[in-house]
Amino acid sequence: MTAAAPVLDRLPGDRPVAREPYAIGLIAILTTVVMLFTAFTAALLIRRATGDWVRVPLPGIVWVNTLILLLSSAAVERARAAVRLDASRRAGWWLSVSALLGLLFLAGQIMAWRQLGAEGVFLSSNPHAAFFYMLSGVHGAHILGGLGALAWTLGRTWTGAYRPTRHAGLTHAAIYWHTVGGVWLWLLAILSTL
Repeated sequence: MTAAAPVLDRLPGDRPVAREPYAIGLIAILTTVVMLFTAFTAALLIRRATGDWVRVPLPGIVWVNTLILLLSSAAVERARAAVRLDASRRAGWWLSVSALLGLLFLAGQIMAWRQLGAEGVFLSSNPHAAFFYMLSGVHGAHILGGLGALAWTLGRTWTGAYRPTRHAGLTHAAIYWHTVGGVWLWLLAILSTL
């Protein structure tokens, strides 16, 4: 039976130092993202309690976009599996697929906005429409951040920086990407039911 690897490394003076310094930054970013969308959800619930709330039916493209985002998360996981098998080229291919699907998601969101505009539903039309535009726009900005992380990770993949035992950057990018995907599922649930 082998002993589990220690979580912390020791430096002279027995001062514990985390192995992955970016993990703390990732936790801070994800905490901020979750808190931001939690605050938006609270504002939506409070605003919904007023008498002028009229739910706007979401365009069908929103559901297609959701599938695209889920497929993008699956592609990131395929990339992680490829790195664990020491197949950097395959990992790079899957990361490229994931990033392209992320871009397609953003294009689909713009199409959803255009469809709503063509139906005469604008930011100022009613509170539900305003929340849809605002929430999907802020989420889109976080998707852009995730695409930046995927692009950086893709560059490291093509240079062979990731190995089966050393791929923390890819793991961090994947955690961020999955979190942003989970936030989208939450937003879609509240916007389609409230």
